[in-house]
Amino acid sequence: SGQKVCYGDFKHSCYKLAYFQDLSRRVGFQEARQACEIDGGALLSLESEAEQQLIENMLQNLTKSGSGISDGDFWIGLWRSGDALATSSACPDLYQWADGSNSLFRNWYTDEPSCGSEACVVMYHQPTANPGLGGPYLYQWNDDRCNMKHNFICKYGPDILPTVPAGNPYDTSKPEDQYHIIATETGIIPNLIYVIIPTIPLLLLILVAFGTCCFQMLHKSKGRTKTSPNQSTLWISKTPRKDSSMEV
Repeated sequence: SGQKVCYGDFKHSCYKLAYFQDLSRRVGFQEARQACEIDGGALLSLESEAEQQLIENMLQNLTKSGSGISDGDFWIGLWRSGDALATSSACPDLYQWADGSNSLFRNWYTDEPSCGSEACVVMYHQPTANPGLGGPYLYQWNDDRCNMKHNFICKYGPDILPTVPAGNPYDTSKPEDQYHIIATETGIIPNLIYVIIPTIPLLLLILVAFGTCCFQMLHKSKGRTKTSPNQSTLWISKTPRKDSSMEV
């Protein structure tokens, strides 16, 4: 598994882009959903235009990374269970979020959803494709057959702390087997560092004062317990005598 990316502080959600250059490693909707849930998250739900823009920025950074990124749509957590009303005009209202979100935000591509047998939703990511009637096939949503193989995006609750340090935009150690992660902002850990660093001089001052105090107390204690040789060494003979009883 890859690393999570958290924006802002611990009150905000975290994300993971699961991108596979090896096409054979891409997965269907239910596999993607299960992978996110096993990892402690859920397939991405989008609650606002601002969150949509945040994900778009992550994908743009992925495209610009120069590591051979190819076209590949991403599963998000929007889907339609059952085909009873798939051909009716009510079809767009039948889609729901896999994580239980009741968000009504939608970003469909032109003439989507097409419904029918296509019940699971991807976010377009085809930077090399020629634009269609709705413009480039980038970041807008399309319903697709749930058994199609795509990349996916996981979302994690705000209690998940960031694990990606600044300056490490993605992991290229195993480009085909690992998730490529885009890191932009750090979270609570750097904020704690900013709080701790200014207190270091004060801690050192306290430590020095404590050490000085202990030294003075120890010195005084030794002075008080020091006794006169005339009193403390009276039982020790300065010129040891040979005890005749000890001679062999």
